[in-house]
Amino acid sequence: MNPAKVLVVTVLAGTLSIGIALFGQRWLDVQTPPPGPGKAAARGLTGTLPDLRLPDLDGREVASNSWAGKVVVLNYWATWCPPCLREMPMLVELQRTYDNGELQVVGIAVDQAEPVRRFVEEHEINYPVLLGGTEAIETARELGNRTQGLPFTVIFDPLGRRIYSHTGEIDAAILREELLPLLPAPAAAPDQRG
Repeated sequence: MNPAKVLVVTVLAGTLSIGIALFGQRWLDVQTPPPGPGKAAARGLTGTLPDLRLPDLDGREVASNSWAGKVVVLNYWATWCPPCLREMPMLVELQRTYDNGELQVVGIAVDQAEPVRRFVEEHEINYPVLLGGTEAIETARELGNRTQGLPFTVIFDPLGRRIYSHTGEIDAAILREELLPLLPAPAAAPDQRG
């Protein structure tokens, strides 16, 4: 084989190897468990609640630090996404059940303001809905949504540590498994016998 061809093949192989190593390292950096105990560490999740500053439906900026000390469920969604819409009643009920200040569900709409506003008004969403754009899509990717699919849900503990993330429609069993250990039991209804 010609020495020039050997050199070209060697350089290409080396470049490919370095590229794969860098991609693998980046992938592993995201998957490396944080120090300390817990389910998130066991799953290899890292990350904290990002410093979000997104407008609500009235155009007011809402910062993620306003949810400090609460369990936070971020739900990325869009009005044109059927699985997103199917899971919303469950999120509304979740917010209603834990309406004691311990939990904050937050919808981040990857959509235009007007369709989101109409949807929220028609469906009586009881949690904040913020308008995301390319910033929200990038934040979701950084939180583990590599496919940029919707819906995408991320759960953070009261210290802001990422506990769980899920791309696609989430179900009640997953929410119970991930959230119940983080939340106090909901208040029991008063006994109506008598």
